[in-house]
Amino acid sequence: HVQLVESGGGSVQAGGSLRLSCAASGYTYSSYCMGWFRQAPGKEREGVAAIDSDGSTSYADSVKGRFTISKDNAKNTLYLQMNSLEPGDTAMYYCATEPGTCGPPGWWKLPSLYNSWGQGTQVTVS
Repeated sequence: HVQLVESGGGSVQAGGSLRLSCAASGYTYSSYCMGWFRQAPGKEREGVAAIDSDGSTSYADSVKGRFTISKDNAKNTLYLQMNSLEPGDTAMYYCATEPGTCGPPGWWKLPSLYNSWGQGTQVTVS
């Protein structure tokens, strides 16, 4: 069972930047799809970005050009660099992982695809 621990959230002004980290442990498979999700109060959890086992990346339209997902396999850490933050980015951010690949285009956005989740880190943009 993979354990995920997010960090790096905080409060920033609009236009600022944050980098979220997700430290993973307990891997038992050779490849994983890893994603970042966010959930604002009263809203559904939505996919922000994902990185597949081959390094290919996917992004929600709302964050394209502003957010960058990456991973350091040696450190078993997933990152989300968030630039040009907007008040609409305010949410709890979660990382998630699923053995194998992210599947067909768009599947990475489905929370049900992932079987391991972190506890979340809060991002507030004012």
